Amino acid sequence: MKLILPAQVRERLAPHLPPGLDCVWVDATGSFDRDPGGAVAYFRWWTDRSILAQVLAAAPTVRWLHTPSAGVDHLLIPLVLERDITLTNSAGVHAIPIAEFVLALLLSQVKQLAGYRAAQAERRWDRELAPQELFERTLLILGLGGIGQAIASRASAFGMRVWGSRRTPRPLPGVERVVGPDAWRTLLPAADVVVVAAPLTPETRGMVDAAAFAAMRRTAYLVNIARGPIVDEGALLTALRAGQIAGAALDTFEQEPLPPEHPLWRLPNVTITPHATANSPRMHERQIALFLENLRRFQGGAPLLNIVDKAVGY
Repeated sequence: MKLILPAQVRERLAPHLPPGLDCVWVDATGSFDRDPGGAVAYFRWWTDRSILAQVLAAAPTVRWLHTPSAGVDHLLIPLVLERDITLTNSAGVHAIPIAEFVLALLLSQVKQLAGYRAAQAERRWDRELAPQELFERTLLILGLGGIGQAIASRASAFGMRVWGSRRTPRPLPGVERVVGPDAWRTLLPAADVVVVAAPLTPETRGMVDAAAFAAMRRTAYLVNIARGPIVDEGALLTALRAGQIAGAALDTFEQEPLPPEHPLWRLPNVTITPHATANSPRMHERQIALFLENLRRFQGGAPLLNIVDKAVGY
C-alpha cells in the first residue's frame, strides 16, 4: 500500500507505522521525496490549500485523505469534492485543550483577574473589585460536537446550566437542553455566556449577527473558538461599542493574523488570542494516534473514524 505522508512529522510518525508500507514523504512546499504515483492515501499536515491541490493532482489514485484539523472548510476544494475521496478529520483531538481554555477565559472574566493584575502592576490594594461565580449561570454552546461536549462537561462540573444546539438534537451528558440549528436564537435572551463551537459551513457563516447580539443580555459574554466568519465582525464591533453585550473572547477571526490596525485590538472588553486555544504539547501525539488508528482500519477494510460529509461540510 502506497501512502503520502507529511515530512514535517516524519520523526514522530515513522517509528509507529506498520511494516510493509510504501511511503512517500511530502514537505510543506508540496515537494515529494519520490514519485507519488499510485498512492491511495494522503495524510495532509498543516499546509496551504494550494499544496493540497498540488498533491492530489500529482496522485490521482488517492481515495482517502486525512487532515490533522477538526474544521475542513478550507479543504473542500474541487478536487476533493469531485473525486471519490473519503475525507476524515481530527475532530475530538483538540477538545481537551480548547475546553480548558474556554473555562480559563470564563473564570478569568468572572473572577476579575485582569483587574487584579492591573492593581498589582500599580501596587494598589484594591478591595472594590467584585468577583462573581460561574455557579448557576447559563452557558449556551452553539455546536455540540466533540469540542462543544468537552466544554459542556467542564462547565457543568462548575455548576453551570448548560444548553446547546446541534444539527441532530439528542440528549447529551451535562447538557440540560439541546435544540436544533433553527432554535438556538430563542435561547439567547436567557444566556449569560454564548460559546461558538460550530463548524464553518454555508449555513453557519455569519449566523451570529446583529439580530443575535440584539437578543442577548447586556451582561452576556461571547466566546468564539470555532471559525471567525461564523460571527459577523461588523455586528460584533457595533454590539461591543454600544454595550449590547458585556464583552467577548475571540480566538478566531475573519482575517488571520488579525491586522494590527483592526479596531478589535483597542476594545477594553475584548480578549484576543491568536487562534491558539487548541495548542498543547500533546496535540501532535493525539493527531498522529488518530491517523494511525484510521490507517489500521483502512488497511483492514473497517469503517474509518471521523468521516466528513463533504456535502454538509463536517
